[in-house]
Amino acid sequence: MIASPLPDLVGRQRECAALDDLLVGLREGASRVLALRGEAGIGKSVLLEYVAAQASGLNVTRARGIEADMELPYASLHQLCAPFLDELEELPGPQRDALRVAFGMAAGDPPDRFLVGLAVLSLLTRASEPRPLLVLVDDAQWLDQVSLQTLEFVARRLLAEAVAMVFAVRDPEGQAALGGLPELRIGGLDSAAAGELLEATVGGRLEQRVRDRFVAEMHGNPLALLEFSRGRSAAELAYGMDASSSPGVQGPVASRVEQDFAGRLVSLPEVTRTLLLIAAAEPVGDARLLVRAAASLKVTPDAAPAKAAGLIEFGESVRFRHPLVRSAVYHGAEPEERRAVHRALAEATDPVLDPDRRAWHAAQAADGPDEDVAAGLEQAADRARRRGGIAAEAVLLERATEVTPDPWPRGRRALAAAEAHFSAAAPDRASELAAVAEMYPLTALDRARLARLRARLLFARSRSDEAAPLLLEAAAQFTAAGSPLARETYLEAISATIFAGRVHGPTGARAAAIAARGSGAPSSGSLAADLLLDGVAALLTDGNETGVPALRDALEPLAREELGTREATVRWLLLAPVALEAFIHYAWDLHAWDTLSSRAVRLARDIGALGTLPPALIYAGGVHIHYGDFAKADRMIEEADAIAAATGHAPHKYAALVLAAWRGEADVAAALIEEATKRAVQRGEAGLLGAMGYIQGVLFNGLARYEEAMVAARTGVEHDGFNFTGLSLVEHVEAAARCGELDQARASLARLVELTRAADSGWARGASARSQALLTDGDEADRLYRTAIEEFGRGGVAVEVARSHLLYGEWLRRGRHRALAREHLRTAHEMFAAMPAHAFAERARRELIATGEHVRTRSATPASTLTPQETQVATLAAEGMTNAQIGAELFISPHTVEWHLRKVYAKLGITSRRSLPDALAGAGSAGTVNAG
Repeated sequence: MIASPLPDLVGRQRECAALDDLLVGLREGASRVLALRGEAGIGKSVLLEYVAAQASGLNVTRARGIEADMELPYASLHQLCAPFLDELEELPGPQRDALRVAFGMAAGDPPDRFLVGLAVLSLLTRASEPRPLLVLVDDAQWLDQVSLQTLEFVARRLLAEAVAMVFAVRDPEGQAALGGLPELRIGGLDSAAAGELLEATVGGRLEQRVRDRFVAEMHGNPLALLEFSRGRSAAELAYGMDASSSPGVQGPVASRVEQDFAGRLVSLPEVTRTLLLIAAAEPVGDARLLVRAAASLKVTPDAAPAKAAGLIEFGESVRFRHPLVRSAVYHGAEPEERRAVHRALAEATDPVLDPDRRAWHAAQAADGPDEDVAAGLEQAADRARRRGGIAAEAVLLERATEVTPDPWPRGRRALAAAEAHFSAAAPDRASELAAVAEMYPLTALDRARLARLRARLLFARSRSDEAAPLLLEAAAQFTAAGSPLARETYLEAISATIFAGRVHGPTGARAAAIAARGSGAPSSGSLAADLLLDGVAALLTDGNETGVPALRDALEPLAREELGTREATVRWLLLAPVALEAFIHYAWDLHAWDTLSSRAVRLARDIGALGTLPPALIYAGGVHIHYGDFAKADRMIEEADAIAAATGHAPHKYAALVLAAWRGEADVAAALIEEATKRAVQRGEAGLLGAMGYIQGVLFNGLARYEEAMVAARTGVEHDGFNFTGLSLVEHVEAAARCGELDQARASLARLVELTRAADSGWARGASARSQALLTDGDEADRLYRTAIEEFGRGGVAVEVARSHLLYGEWLRRGRHRALAREHLRTAHEMFAAMPAHAFAERARRELIATGEHVRTRSATPASTLTPQETQVATLAAEGMTNAQIGAELFISPHTVEWHLRKVYAKLGITSRRSLPDALAGAGSAGTVNAG
């Protein structure tokens, strides 16, 4: 271990060794992340100083969370990035613009916080190019929320960058922060080290019993040991802590240390205490601002006594010895003293350069309702929203509500605060503010907003059908108020019923559609949204014959409508799931599915909307499952999961389940199905339970476990849901026919024919024809099988083309047409093996053997060893994209792109990206499985 220049690092050999190891890796160009966790005073900050002292030859940047600064969006992030802002112009345009808006350097639409995260990742990566970069973040639990989320995102995306991030997090306050990152728990010093530290501080040996008692009472907390013993001799401590003059020896260590700091303040001159209070109330640490505020209070700055007491350091910036000093100073002052200091700081803060802090200080200075203060906070909240600081917007609006004197604006601000808290993922606080808003007079439009918010809160807690009636009520209120939000809210109500898995009944999708059609709601201002509502409502009320053509009218606007603002794009992305479910399950239109899901992915990438990008990728992955391109589907699913993990969202299991089912991976699918079913039951997502019927139907049919497939698919058929009924019917017909349950098969066939008639697509016609063929004999069956192959091919549904060849071949073999059977079975086997759909391929292999065919499978190619991310990077590089463009596409840094490419070159046996197109093309053709 490197010797420590810091005298207080007694007994920290393990911790220092871990930090030394981190620096060794960083100097070798490897990224590292570590969160130091422990209680207040345990030594986290000292360990940060240690690693900074060892970082010779490295680039170091620092930030510190400050409790009073938590409501100002991006404040901590700006502090961290400030040394590198001259590199902004080198970032890709969307990233540069997002960061400039976030830091208040430019005006624009609110940036997605994860696009800001990608910009910060790019900025730190560039900063690491001349020398590896060490990022130190102290008191991470007090970072403003959006800065914390951004740095979490960056930490989770580090892979091949010469960047290390070390966070110090106080527990229990920061238990929820930085979850899942590598961590090092910092506990108290052991008895020997604590005793050594104590004796070094008091300047003499202590009686063993006294020392042991003191150490035990401080639980080995270094700051507690240092601060309680500072200035006291061994003789003064001879009778133990109970006999000392130290106040507040009971209670948590942090509070005892804080009380000791507070005790030291008593002996300071009044002007010094006032100066400390100004510094405690203003987190920027700007010495000039402190002097101006002191002048406003007619206080002559005299920091010498505070410096002598070891409480604060003055220079270009003001820094407390420990956050507990700041806390002791601030909370030890009388309320009127605090208000006076905030008033002085508001007067001293530049209204042009820093209007938000000025508004915040003015609010803290208010001793009662004040409309000017409330208006200033509301303006600050609007600026926070435009920078993407939703959490800050919520808190500023909440404080504005508290100081608003008149009931009408108080209700309006409480509602706005509740909506902002909901957007900031704080539903409990949103509920509380919604209750406050309800106590005051509101306009009809605001009443509708409140009703919609309550429904959204309910839906966020449970996907049950309880939210839909509330959304319908809100939509009716919007309609009465003539608001364009009405039609959007009706769509939201229908979407809620789709998740709940109910079509019929008073709270089902059909009831919501009837209400929407009879509402007379005004236009939403979006042709795509209006036509989509008309089409979905027609499907649910008039049936498929009327609904599918009406739905098709919405496709062109959905695919082409120009979206001029970020807000319009976000609204389109919220419509996409309803549209996709309708086109998949009612129009049976794989091309529309591809068009809309591809646009959703592209739009989400363009605006950096990482909250909606994972579900968009999942839908796009589903397209490629049906195209038979399982590798591309896998890449999209993996990217969706990686982004969800990086952004703290739950992974989307649906597409992974479908892919596992088509691959025939029974063990993988079983675990996923169990997890998804449990989640569906907990959240009331009956629609997901219906999907399980289809998924297990595919899985068990592929494995030729037809009785299990029949039972599973029947649950999807009988489920009263908006989606998966048709797909489940396809599985049920095949399984029931194979089990000899012909009555069940014919009943499902009749429903399937009815459901697919209006769709008039290759997918729909193929599904109907093949299912009929399973229950027909002779020339008619032969014709139907051939029709199914042709129609599925026209619809682009490769998995069903292969499956139709398999079923046709099985039927031909049973009819003793071996030569023709062999032709179709060979085609099925080759197609399934190339995907690879292992269970269906095995079915085809067994059938081929039964015809007397010898089946030979080629060995794996080098490309088959590429991971999904490596394949994705290689594919984009082969298409001519630069590392920076690939990084922006996949939300990783250019360094990580290059790292992946080096591994790809090694696996494919090539040396440059010029060889990638041929290598990937050759690998694709070599990857097919031949039957000979």
